[in-house]
Amino acid sequence: MAQDHKIVRPGLHGTLLDESGEKLTPPDGWAFLAAGDAGITRKVIAKGSYWRVQTKMGRRIISKGIWAPSATITSARQDVEAVRATEAYRKKLENARQSRDRKQAEYEKDFCLEVRAFLAFAPRYHELEKEMAEAITSHAVPVGSGTVARTAMIPVAERAAKAVIAWMRHKTTAYEAMRIPREKGKRREIRRMLAGRSVELLKAYRDGHETSPACPLRKAMEKYGQQG
Repeated sequence: MAQDHKIVRPGLHGTLLDESGEKLTPPDGWAFLAAGDAGITRKVIAKGSYWRVQTKMGRRIISKGIWAPSATITSARQDVEAVRATEAYRKKLENARQSRDRKQAEYEKDFCLEVRAFLAFAPRYHELEKEMAEAITSHAVPVGSGTVARTAMIPVAERAAKAVIAWMRHKTTAYEAMRIPREKGKRREIRRMLAGRSVELLKAYRDGHETSPACPLRKAMEKYGQQG
């Protein structure tokens, strides 16, 4: 029997549509395997026929799952579960977790150092520099945070610099309370303006100038210390 591979998308009322918009009905004996378990999905795909259900969200293509013969899905699930029940698989998972934890700890340390290098406060403010770098790192670095610190598209020094400015925008300006007009480029314009203010604020600490207890950066760090 020839293999049947299709890309389909959800239609109204649970229907499926092919790439040309025509309605499709899965063959008799097929079932739907929802996305979420990559191991079983890969096994089903390797075994033969399937229809991949995809939908578009913004610019992203999201996989909702696959339709495939019920017997194939059952067999794939049994194969994967049998492997996952072995001691060798559990050890492999634990070794992978420990490796991820080590890499995450190393990245946190390196990122914090890059943040401090960007801040570059005068000696009298080194303790504040250290505390601020730790605050920014704890916010930006966790896996799944969705911040610029988690992207590998730019060098880590640039990630650190952007993370500082983003943190200051939210912690030392009124950005959160601003009502930004829904005009193209307006949000970017306001962010650039606030970034300029943040750079000016940092300059006072880099140059070692006396700063007021009411300085928004000092107040943000006092609040962070209270939360800690």
